[in-house]
This record gives sequence, structure tokens and C-alpha cells, in this order.
Amino acid sequence: MICHSHSLEFAGTSGTDIHDITSAVAQVVSASGVDMGVVTVHAPGSTAAVTTIEYESGALADLVRVLEEIAPAGGDYAHNQRWHDGNGYSHVRAALMGPSLSVPIQDGAPVLGTWQQMVLLDFDNKARSRRLVVQVLGVAA
Repeated sequence: MICHSHSLEFAGTSGTDIHDITSAVAQVVSASGVDMGVVTVHAPGSTAAVTTIEYESGALADLVRVLEEIAPAGGDYAHNQRWHDGNGYSHVRAALMGPSLSVPIQDGAPVLGTWQQMVLLDFDNKARSRRLVVQVLGVAA
């Protein structure tokens, strides 16, 4: 059994950033030597999330719009009242989307649908560098 860990870094802005991480994660999987197993991608922190979506401008705009409807940036959040940092919405969005994603590996590559990409969503209202932890677990051929 192989267990391979790697970190990836992504620069963000002060808005909702959506990074296509598919190629970067696939490269980590390839470098791990795992032929069959699972890759887990985790965003440490409470204002970012990892999921899959078709990385296409319309689908991305729809996702951002729906998240704004569910957890509006200008909403009233107890977190903002306590910490005065204005990012209560980003914590709620991240909690709804989830910090981690696990994808099966077959033939040395993540198993994704034709139009399915892995994405990092950075919801914070301050520009920051985001670290992703990518862990690959499985067996070599």
C-alpha cells in the first residue's frame, strides 16, 4: 500500500475564487505511483471548499449566484458581530460545500466524468494563499 502526500498552493483575491485543480491533482496522482486507490483533496481552513463541477463560465456563474442567494455576502452573521471581519458568509459557504473531496483512482488517474473538474473555492473576503493537502492512497500495478 502506498500513501503519498503533497501540498499545492493557489493565490486568491478578495472575492469568490474558483480554481480548476484537476490537472494539478492528476499530476500528484501520477507522481505517487498509485495505479488503483483514492485521492483525497483537503482545504485546511474554514473559508474554503473543494468540490467538482463543469469548469465552464456559465456553470461557475450559476454556482456563485446560488451561493450568494443562500449565504449573501452582505447578510447579517453573528460571526461578523463577534469578530468584525466581515467574512461570516465565507464560513457558511465553506461549511455548506465541504472542505474535502475524495475521488477514485483507476489506471493511475482520478476517475472523473467527461465534463467534471475538481475545483477549489476560496470564499474569504481577504486575498490569501490557499494550501491544499493532496493524499493518494492505493496500490501500484
